[in-house]
Amino acid sequence: MAEILKRNKALAVNPLKASQPVGASLAFLGIHRAIPMMHGSQGCTAFGKVYFVRHFREPIPLQTTAMDQVSTVMTADENVILGLATICEKSKPALIGLPTTGLSETQGTDIKRLVREFYAAHPEYRHIPVVPVNTPDFSGCLESGYALAVKATLEVMLPQQTNDTGKRKKQVNVLAGSFLTPGDVEHIKELIEAFGLRPLLLPDIGDSLDGHLTEMESSPLTVGGTPVNDIASMGESIATLVLGNSLFGAADFLKTQTGVPDYRFDALMGLEAMDSFISALAEIAGRPVPEKIERQRAQLQDAMVDAHFMLGFARIAIAADPDLLFNLARLVSEMGCEVVAAVAPARANILESVSAEQVAIGDLEDLEHAAQAHKAQLLISNSHAVETARRLDVPLLRAGFPQYDLIGGYQRLWVGYRGTRQALFDLANLLVEHGHHEPEPYVSIYQRDSKNAPFAPDRTH
Repeated sequence: MAEILKRNKALAVNPLKASQPVGASLAFLGIHRAIPMMHGSQGCTAFGKVYFVRHFREPIPLQTTAMDQVSTVMTADENVILGLATICEKSKPALIGLPTTGLSETQGTDIKRLVREFYAAHPEYRHIPVVPVNTPDFSGCLESGYALAVKATLEVMLPQQTNDTGKRKKQVNVLAGSFLTPGDVEHIKELIEAFGLRPLLLPDIGDSLDGHLTEMESSPLTVGGTPVNDIASMGESIATLVLGNSLFGAADFLKTQTGVPDYRFDALMGLEAMDSFISALAEIAGRPVPEKIERQRAQLQDAMVDAHFMLGFARIAIAADPDLLFNLARLVSEMGCEVVAAVAPARANILESVSAEQVAIGDLEDLEHAAQAHKAQLLISNSHAVETARRLDVPLLRAGFPQYDLIGGYQRLWVGYRGTRQALFDLANLLVEHGHHEPEPYVSIYQRDSKNAPFAPDRTH
């Protein structure tokens, strides 16, 4: 069990975290014809939009209630009601996400009451669901805001208990965690479909933020993602796959409301984690594992043999949101690496299970000090850590949000046998290229008995 180190300073010197409103907006961006409207100042929304545009390199639909000095001191209730009415009239969305920000939370806004007042004032828009969610940016991080938005969406779309479990015999719910990239989400859908099942993801950023050209020059709403009508059918699925510890709260609500049995996974990186996931799919579908997936597993095993010479005993420093930190630390630890520094921007239950002696709640300055003290050989974090890696003179593997200096970083595949295999290759190559390790020459199994031959892996296993 990892020791959790509390923050030891009053401010972030080199920020790591993205805020809860940004995380909530990301979840809403994975729903088809939806639009997030942050309740706060224009600057709050503009800051989040810049993050999204630089990371995904796509136009991002994002609105704001535009609180100013007067409405901040007096009341901004009218901003919310007027903003919702304007969006409904002009854009006709399928769903509106309404996350709060630090400004509106400090003001003490009752966001759920404002939604009720909106429907009372504009009954003609009752068919458009509005999802209010409290996401102050002075607490939590992107991951927690995302999880709160997913749970709030379920609470709005599944307000009453249902008893239709298994009505759709091929449909499987998937609560997709914030640590998954669009490439990850797309691959997960492919794995589920390989077993003859129909995945219903919430949210589905693999369909809305995967970087595809459309006939429209621009859209005020999301293009692609989970259809709103499908969310209401989640109670008719045969099972739910919960990907990420942060979504266990949302999973509890879904299971209570629908009775659909669920399978929960803290990690989807690494051989053991993926074996558990694939076994669950085989159990749900009542089918054997397809030969294609068996081959992907064998390819990962071979990559583990090839990469372990470079990765064994390597000292790794990681900074990321809790779910991603847990996945990355588990992945490198399985290969014999030592996680000498682990930093998360906010507390979470999963942090105690991270494969490290200590996990600090802090920023990239904390990561830099710990990595320097323990002579880390490689960093794993987002693009904000570029200068940290430069000062430490170690390579950086970019992971998480945001990635603004790497084309296609948002689409990278990390999970599954294929994603894990590529991550191992990249980690090993970074260490070799930076001079921390020389690649071992391959020696066949027939030469292993020679007294002068170095050890080589037995590729018959």
